[in-house]
Amino acid sequence: MKTPTILATSGGYVPGTRVRAEFGPLVKYALELAGAGGTGRTPKLGYLATACGDQLSQIAEREDAGRLAGIEVNPLRLFVMPNVEDIEGFLMEQDAIWVDGGSVENLLAVWRVHGLDAIFRRVWEAGVVLAGVSAGSICWHRGGTTDSFGPTLRPVTDGLGLIPYDNGVHYDAEEQRRPLVHRLVTEGTLGRTYCTDNGVGLVYRGSELAECVAEVPERSAYVVENVGGEAVEEALPTRLLQ
Repeated sequence: MKTPTILATSGGYVPGTRVRAEFGPLVKYALELAGAGGTGRTPKLGYLATACGDQLSQIAEREDAGRLAGIEVNPLRLFVMPNVEDIEGFLMEQDAIWVDGGSVENLLAVWRVHGLDAIFRRVWEAGVVLAGVSAGSICWHRGGTTDSFGPTLRPVTDGLGLIPYDNGVHYDAEEQRRPLVHRLVTEGTLGRTYCTDNGVGLVYRGSELAECVAEVPERSAYVVENVGGEAVEEALPTRLLQ
């Protein structure tokens, strides 16, 4: 049995030449974690764009990125109805799952309508690597910070909780993120919170952090905890992917 693994990121895409965006090292690392490299077959990446409403243009862009990278991208669409009859069986057939960014609260609501909160736990426990960016990072945790409700960020506290900690994404790139995480940790709304600069990912083996990786030099991951009633931030060792 493979160890349940999650790669939660604030990255995964790089500017493309023939397409707008190509898969970066973080997406490819998700498949490496799944043991899909060097198998003599095309790696299979399940792809969910629920957080942006399953926009067909975005799904097509990711399929193009997969074609260029030699990755079979298999979309699971939930709008206007699921595009597969057996959602759980479909996900179990993938090497890894990549969940795109957008509205994490809308994503969680739609997933629960279709029973994906329970399905994803079984898929994770079966050894399919779960991964994603932004909303696709927060969703695996207890919660984090989100713009799902508007331009002023607010807490989200109803994540799937596969990871028993909270998550701060785009930590270096959006000015509201770091101070809000610190305030919410100080208040107790969020607990221990693992955060990622753009281009950085958190690798969890089981429910514990195993390593931090980056596809961009000089970017980091952090942990923020309440120590004596104050939020204390610590930078974590982060390995640059080749």
